[in-house]
Amino acid sequence: MKINGSIALVTGANRGLGRQFAQQLLDRGAAKVYATARRPEQVDIPGAEVLRLDITDPASVTAAAAAAGDVTLLVNNAGVATRHDLVTGDLDRIRLELNTSFYGTLAMVRAFAPVLAAGGGGAILNVMSAMSWLSFVGANAYGVAKAAEWSLTNGVRLELAAQGTLVSGLHLAAADTDMMAGQDVPKSDPAEVVSLALDGIEAGLLEIIADEQTAAIKAALSADPAVTYAGQLTVASGQVTH
Repeated sequence: MKINGSIALVTGANRGLGRQFAQQLLDRGAAKVYATARRPEQVDIPGAEVLRLDITDPASVTAAAAAAGDVTLLVNNAGVATRHDLVTGDLDRIRLELNTSFYGTLAMVRAFAPVLAAGGGGAILNVMSAMSWLSFVGANAYGVAKAAEWSLTNGVRLELAAQGTLVSGLHLAAADTDMMAGQDVPKSDPAEVVSLALDGIEAGLLEIIADEQTAAIKAALSADPAVTYAGQLTVASGQVTH
């Protein structure tokens, strides 16, 4: 997949990683970039073609696929972080996480798969998280949604292989974006994450790991959960009173 000359569509392009994707795609010679957002007036990328798109709204997804029928690269970046847990969290907010990261991403893949096939196959990049593989109290709804998106990515990769579509997944820990504002954790430079992701697409990588923390989390998947979650379980048990 060559970025130069491609026709890309980026969801959630009004800020953060999405804005970086749209800008860097243009900088790398993409022939056209559809920069989409629920509020298109917030998109300020010179040279981009702006579209309104809410990936949780089936009618909006259908309209976007009709308007952007020449796409060869789909970047599923739009996301939400409600910071709700599963047992006590608001179910509507938990559903929003799943409707965005899982059902919204699936809707985009289903709508654009025929478009990509018509253009020779193309590529899809799904932006996920280290939390696809690790849970944290305070953000378990997000973790569930990203784990579901990871499984979705693996599944649609197999289903779209016959039409020649590359399906890649980008996983990262924290990036210095609006979504992570106020969180006192190490953060990657969004520009560096996006550059790495686009390099990975051009290299045909199925999975792109953006930082060392994410690499370590994935490498620990085979560990005993008692080890992986020892710190969190210790803190939680220490808070129990009798």
